[in-house]
Amino acid sequence: MVTKQDIREEKWNYLMEQKLGRFPFPLQNRIPNFKGAEQAAEFVTTIPAYKDAKVVKVNPDAPQLPIRAQVLRDKKVLLVPTPRLRAGFIKVKPEWVPEGEERRAASLSHIKSYGKEIPLDEIPVIDLFFVGSVALHRDGRRVGKGAGYADREYAIIRELGNPDVPIIGTVHSVQLTGEDIPRDPFDLTVDWIATEKELIKTNSGYEKPSGIQWELVTEEELEEMPVLKELHEQKK
Repeated sequence: MVTKQDIREEKWNYLMEQKLGRFPFPLQNRIPNFKGAEQAAEFVTTIPAYKDAKVVKVNPDAPQLPIRAQVLRDKKVLLVPTPRLRAGFIKVKPEWVPEGEERRAASLSHIKSYGKEIPLDEIPVIDLFFVGSVALHRDGRRVGKGAGYADREYAIIRELGNPDVPIIGTVHSVQLTGEDIPRDPFDLTVDWIATEKELIKTNSGYEKPSGIQWELVTEEELEEMPVLKELHEQKK
């Protein structure tokens, strides 16, 4: 049976061989940046849930930079997880960003100059949730880079009482897969896929996580992610 790692290696290699990836390199062991990320971001803006959203969480990876910038241009509040969730989330309000500086403000190297890290009790209700992916199936199943942060981020906001919200993934069309992706109960699935060519509604029937499965969280993870440890203490 094909494994998630098999799928990852296939997609990373194919993007490199066909010269469809772009900086940062190597593409391996990360959410790969891809040519056409801007076109995928344009498709996203046509989704009704995007148009209606006031607060949008977007992953910090390079291929989703165009989306993060667009969120600010469209005067929505941007939430970006800090690396490895060590400091929770960074919030950027559109009024904090001078016109024309949205892309700079949405870049990881400058985002803290425009936004601020916020504690758990200041996280606003999130209306839309973007994830980075190495591969996506048209039925919504997803393969990330293997660290599990997107799944954990979604579980955290649900644990905090955030309602179930639409999940969007953007990838190059060659990152779509027909393989039977193995799926665990805590795996996040996407409701929409945007590529450089098309917008796909997955009509996914898979149930999303409704919170953190604490029995699967290790002591090491609690120490590595203070935000997770704080939430765990709150739940005691």
